[in-house]
Amino acid sequence: MIINIVGGGPRAYIPPLRGYDEGQARWIGVDGGTAVLLENSIMPDAAFGDFDSVTKEELAEFETAIPNLKKYKPEKDETDMELALSWAIGQKPDIIRIFGATGGRIDHFLANIQLLEKYALEKQTCEIILIDCSNSVSVKLPGLYQIEKESGKKYISFLPGSQNVEGLTLNGFKYPLENRYVPKGSTLCVSNELIEETGTFSFSKGILIVIRSND
Repeated sequence: MIINIVGGGPRAYIPPLRGYDEGQARWIGVDGGTAVLLENSIMPDAAFGDFDSVTKEELAEFETAIPNLKKYKPEKDETDMELALSWAIGQKPDIIRIFGATGGRIDHFLANIQLLEKYALEKQTCEIILIDCSNSVSVKLPGLYQIEKESGKKYISFLPGSQNVEGLTLNGFKYPLENRYVPKGSTLCVSNELIEETGTFSFSKGILIVIRSND
């Protein structure tokens, strides 16, 4: 099962959602992202938020159209995105994709990256990917991973999400590495590229943020 979550970030950063509308995908709206779904003729399975970024007319439409609408007070201990992501993980999907979570407020963007790190540390079995028009972001724990070339996302960057990453090895890349120690703050692994159709990366300790991008 795939769950697609759409947040209320700037619409210019949200890719065409129909390209991710596989038959088994479930859609979740987060605050203003709910309006984006309805505008794309996609009916959300659920919607979460305080809905302080939508008009009264839009909220009335949500309440009529979406039976599973979770409305919260603005004063709360979690962001709307965290509430939606926590619910989605509880559904035990194979993949969660998050849209509308970049390009606006930096505090929200960084909080969303930290949510990916949080759930990685909790060793959730589903893959969580943050996606916008130019980037995809995921967080990995130690292990060996295969990675394939992706049309439209030439660059692959690896950033430590922990204080350091140990044993980082990159094969099939323009700039290969072998058992490298990478401290937090290092830009060593920014803007790498695959030179083979398929490559691998592995590391033995730490948390690794993997970013695929285009210009």
